[in-house]
Amino acid sequence: MRVLIVEDEPYLAEAVRDGLRLEAIAADIAGDGDSALELLRVNTYDLAVLDRDIPGPSGDEVARRIVDSGSGIPILMLTAADRIDDKASGFGLGADDYLTKPFELRELVLRLRALDRRRAYARPPVREIAGLRLDPFRREVFRDGRYVALTRKQFAVLEVLVVAEGGVVSAEELLERAWDENADPLTNAVRITVSALRKRLGEPWLIATVPGVGYRIDTGTDTSAPGRDTTDPGGMRA
Repeated sequence: MRVLIVEDEPYLAEAVRDGLRLEAIAADIAGDGDSALELLRVNTYDLAVLDRDIPGPSGDEVARRIVDSGSGIPILMLTAADRIDDKASGFGLGADDYLTKPFELRELVLRLRALDRRRAYARPPVREIAGLRLDPFRREVFRDGRYVALTRKQFAVLEVLVVAEGGVVSAEELLERAWDENADPLTNAVRITVSALRKRLGEPWLIATVPGVGYRIDTGTDTSAPGRDTTDPGGMRA
């Protein structure tokens, strides 16, 4: 298990990290919101322990970002705010558990293990299609046994296409499901991301463009090349 501890009190954060390591739980520390978001971007975590009152983006904002990312990382809020209204707002943000300071390390460990077990039961299935193997839980993609490194956005787009099992997915639907609600409907981000994703997956090209309609995983042998994708099939200009 790997845990991200977001806590701006260095001594407490280090004590928690060292205590978790003694329990065979790997832990990284972020002392502010910006550091937490950067670590979440570059690493894969099983759980996040968030203090709400931290410098930069607050713990609440970090929680929102985790939930919006669709990563499914369980969140345990670890904070001195112990009023019922504080707990209600924390759970409303998407927290899975709430532990108030001061606390016993043993209780934190028990809660983390319980959250990890719960997450294991809810792990999404590994999907395979056209030589692709996509593991949503580990956020890994393999093509014909070869690991393919993808950005978060590329992974999100590919996951939507793989779930469609060869069906056509419109650019508008990809924008809605892989971006957030603030995405510009006239953006060419979908076309650019799909083009980059094709290249990451390599030849023969797996993502086919259905002109004027959308994109799909090509389960046959006739796949489209990146050069065909000159306009967004959902009507959004490049």
